Amino acid sequence: MSIKVEIVDSKLVEPIYNCDEPKPVPNTFISLAVFDKIVEDDYASFLYVYKPPNPSNMLFEQGLRKALVEYPEWAGRFSASDKGEERVILLNDKGMRFIEATADCTVDEVIPFNLATLSSLNPSERGIDELALVQLTRFTCGSLVVFFSGSHMVADGAGASQFAVSWSQACRGLEIHPRPLHDRNIFVPRDPPIVSYDHKNVEVAKRVINHNELMDQLLPYSADDVVHHKAHFTPEFIAKLKSKANSSVPDIVDGKRRPYSTFESLVAHLWRTMAKVRGLENLQTTEVKISVNGRRRLKPCVPDEYFGNLILAAFPQSRVNELLQKSLSHATEVIHDAVAKLNSDYFKSFIDFAKNNMKNEDLILDEQGWKVPTVWPNLEVDSWLGFPFDMVDFGFGKPYIFMPAFGPWEGVVYLVPSLDGDGSIDVYITLFKQHLNLFQENCFCIIN
Repeated sequence: MSIKVEIVDSKLVEPIYNCDEPKPVPNTFISLAVFDKIVEDDYASFLYVYKPPNPSNMLFEQGLRKALVEYPEWAGRFSASDKGEERVILLNDKGMRFIEATADCTVDEVIPFNLATLSSLNPSERGIDELALVQLTRFTCGSLVVFFSGSHMVADGAGASQFAVSWSQACRGLEIHPRPLHDRNIFVPRDPPIVSYDHKNVEVAKRVINHNELMDQLLPYSADDVVHHKAHFTPEFIAKLKSKANSSVPDIVDGKRRPYSTFESLVAHLWRTMAKVRGLENLQTTEVKISVNGRRRLKPCVPDEYFGNLILAAFPQSRVNELLQKSLSHATEVIHDAVAKLNSDYFKSFIDFAKNNMKNEDLILDEQGWKVPTVWPNLEVDSWLGFPFDMVDFGFGKPYIFMPAFGPWEGVVYLVPSLDGDGSIDVYITLFKQHLNLFQENCFCIIN
């Protein structure tokens, strides 16, 4: 069913300060940290769906004004530093975009959301200078979709999800807790710097999407063929998957070897499934880009409430024939080793490298000219398993749907904890519609 969404109001919402809360000093700015500069210059989006009853739009707005006092970056704007050499966040309280909308149907009539529906629920970031936007869309049944979209250079998914919790606390009249940590100057290079890894060919080179005309010509697909799909993995299936993945793990000795995690086992399974579904050639190399949160990996640890970006990517890779012919345990080991490499020393090495070796031109992504929007033959994986989505309660209970927004880009995977609360996991994945049936047939089959 098609959906018609009407924008009722669109305005800028500024922070509202109490008399005892200091306002930002005019022209105060925050310099971007090295981890902010390495992420894509786009907007990250996710949505929450709530059953009736729901708070009024006015309550959402007033709560947002209070939350922006603790998160002034979202109400600021990008600007240039005093020397005009790099981008900064100007804390000018210009405001965050707040959009109110209505839909002409019940929410059940458009669930599961397709890409067209998601697009109509998502506030457009084109041609704007706001760093964050929210859209409240009310359905005829009383259900509500809260859609958040924020600049990825301001915060990663962990930071954005904690902001949503803070916003909901403010709407309920609670004190915001924990308060965010805003200091982006904590990533100080060592003296002397110690660059122990080849960051030039990983963090820099792997950012650039090299257009391959031959590959595009060989793929008989287009942006119109990209669909998103949700696969629900029960605790029973996950337990079988982990048991299979750990079947050849050596015994733990002196506590130095742990079983492969749910995340590692499930990503290995999805990697193999997609290689089979896509019909990749045996000698072709495929890799998985996995976002790795550095907050607890750095020593000393960075608090979870750090607001900004603290993400680097692991890139496990394999030949297709090895990926499919060897065991699930082998594929899981490849993923485990690649992620484990991103330890405290790796993150510190990147900080040392980025200070003097990474230029602005290294950060430009070249996505022009692609005929087919896909990361073929690779995958990109984001884990939202630790996000506090079930704490985003605006006054009438937790959401009954929480999911990422999708663009037409094949090969992107999100792992989200199911709202069932039983340990099951929802996997949201984009793929070509020609592969959907085959994926559904294979995603619950554990290969050797």
